[in-house]
Amino acid sequence: MGTNFQYSKTLAVEGSILTILGLIPTWGWVLGIIGVILLIRAMKEFAIYYQDNEIYQNALTGVKYYIVALIALGIAGTGFAVGFVLNDFPARFGVGNAVGLAVGVAFLIVAFVFYVLAATHLRKTFNTLALKTGEHSFETAGTLLWVGAILTIIGVGVLLIFIAWIFAVIGFFTMKGPQQQPYTSQPYGYTSPSAQPTAGPSQVQSYCSNCGAPLKPQSTYCSVCGKKVDA
Repeated sequence: MGTNFQYSKTLAVEGSILTILGLIPTWGWVLGIIGVILLIRAMKEFAIYYQDNEIYQNALTGVKYYIVALIALGIAGTGFAVGFVLNDFPARFGVGNAVGLAVGVAFLIVAFVFYVLAATHLRKTFNTLALKTGEHSFETAGTLLWVGAILTIIGVGVLLIFIAWIFAVIGFFTMKGPQQQPYTSQPYGYTSPSAQPTAGPSQVQSYCSNCGAPLKPQSTYCSVCGKKVDA
């Protein structure tokens, strides 16, 4: 169990750092993808460790929504490109321009909605980790990530998201697993042989000479047939 925790913690730290490096121009997106994969794997391990599958499910759903948002953003970009290129826009404006711009605006809204939904699910994952580990950095990261997603439309959100992942790295780096209790490797109900009671002379079971029922210690009469116990 401790090995799983340390393994998932290492994956999470590495994944968070690579996700931040994903902001690097040109080849940064490759590092970002690797970082996301490591984070998803880490969330799976944390879900097993803490026996709470919501940690993994919310993270996975968030990533799926991010993918949908990226696809929608790509379609929006294509729509805008078509809308501005056709008919020598803005010198002339035709049906092609209108359709292209309409598609661009529609899918841009879709991309924004799924982007916020993705951040919402990741916020749930971070809040759960904060509750399980006591690391408030996760709660801060989740809040900044969600607010940053909303404020992306005015640009400042990108900075908040960057800061959010820094808090996430801090949280993953400093998080500690629950303290291990003595004999936790033993099955539930296990009792050390040295702690098990041993039969002594005073614990020899007596039986009724009349009906054969077991007698309670120091009994004067049999609780089954009522016969007086022989001295």
